Amino acid sequence: MTGLAERPAAGSRHARTIDGLLARVRSRIDRVQPTEVPALVAAGALLVDTRPAEQRDRDGEVPGAVVVDRNVLEWRLDPASPWRLPEVTDHDLLVVVLCNQGYSSSRVADTLRSLGLHRAVDVVGGFEAWAAAGLPVDRSRSSGSGS
Repeated sequence: MTGLAERPAAGSRHARTIDGLLARVRSRIDRVQPTEVPALVAAGALLVDTRPAEQRDRDGEVPGAVVVDRNVLEWRLDPASPWRLPEVTDHDLLVVVLCNQGYSSSRVADTLRSLGLHRAVDVVGGFEAWAAAGLPVDRSRSSGSGS
């Protein structure tokens, strides 16, 4: 039998926190600074933006990034998947994952590594750090005020 009765109580020694989970994930992956990304892309890395459409519409898009919704990411980035992106040709591809603030991208990079994409990394600080570093942002679709 499985169910709630078998789960540990909230205060038990089995309880986890998102901070603890994130620390464990980040101990298994490599992370890059936003300013490192253009050179990685120029050398053949695939930059993947997992931010939702609302954030991209509001804040702008990263030129050259491939947008992949989080709910289909594993299928689009698995080299063995019939639904993979054409750019994903083998497990040696360097995939650079970008989210809004650099939290969910750490989890995504870890998931991609578990799929065999052993070079998957994420961007420290995400899109917010990217924009703050003065890196290119395409705001042509942005609905924000630009202030």
